[in-house]
Amino acid sequence: SSGINAEWPFRPGMVAHTPRNSTLPGGVPKLSRCAVYKKRALYKRQKVQTKPCVELAPTHKTKTVHGEKNGSTREVPLTKQPRFYPTEDCKKPLNNRRKVKPTKLRGSITPGSVLILLSGVHRGKRVVFLKQLPSGLLLVTGPYKINGVPLRRVDQAYVIATSTVVELPALPDSINDAMFKRKAKPTKNEKDMFVENTTEEPKISEEKIALQKEIDALLVPAVKKVDMLQSYLRSRFTLTKGQFPHDMKF
Repeated sequence: SSGINAEWPFRPGMVAHTPRNSTLPGGVPKLSRCAVYKKRALYKRQKVQTKPCVELAPTHKTKTVHGEKNGSTREVPLTKQPRFYPTEDCKKPLNNRRKVKPTKLRGSITPGSVLILLSGVHRGKRVVFLKQLPSGLLLVTGPYKINGVPLRRVDQAYVIATSTVVELPALPDSINDAMFKRKAKPTKNEKDMFVENTTEEPKISEEKIALQKEIDALLVPAVKKVDMLQSYLRSRFTLTKGQFPHDMKF
């Protein structure tokens, strides 16, 4: 009737076992996991871990050797060690698993937006943004007939986007990054160091000139449709005393 098992060796003064950790209202334990770990003295026990058995790849192979006094077999390494070692420590490049992601275009830059160049030969000039190339660079032009800026690739970090937008006509799809690739300069040997340089300066190809004329013929009429836009593209962007570009709205 008392609820105590008769087989259990009950003696006077003994207390039934209760858990060390109790539950508070809301289902939250009274003691943290760290406190229970300390109370049970689990730090004194040795952890038994079963390590997975890994089969090592063979590093040597058995090779038969001819001759009575040389023995019948010999262990030969699979990879031959180098005969010479570098005198200085050579840094090995670390493995890189990162994949090249396409560059995101700023939300303020859309095809036909008028941009202000901040670097390069044409810095301070206003150009028209045509499209983003696969390399992530922006394809821009003046047009050349209006302010002398030809087809160029610009990083979007070096431009200021304005709210002025030009309606672009259908442009040719032949413009890509390969069109802007330059030929590698020939390397000079010791014999050619004192020889007069006879190489010609790089000239603009006829294809680029024809493509620039084709794009100018499409863009200039679209620019002339907007009132005062032609003179706006011809003027340079300048700052005077007391003007701060981060406070301006373009």
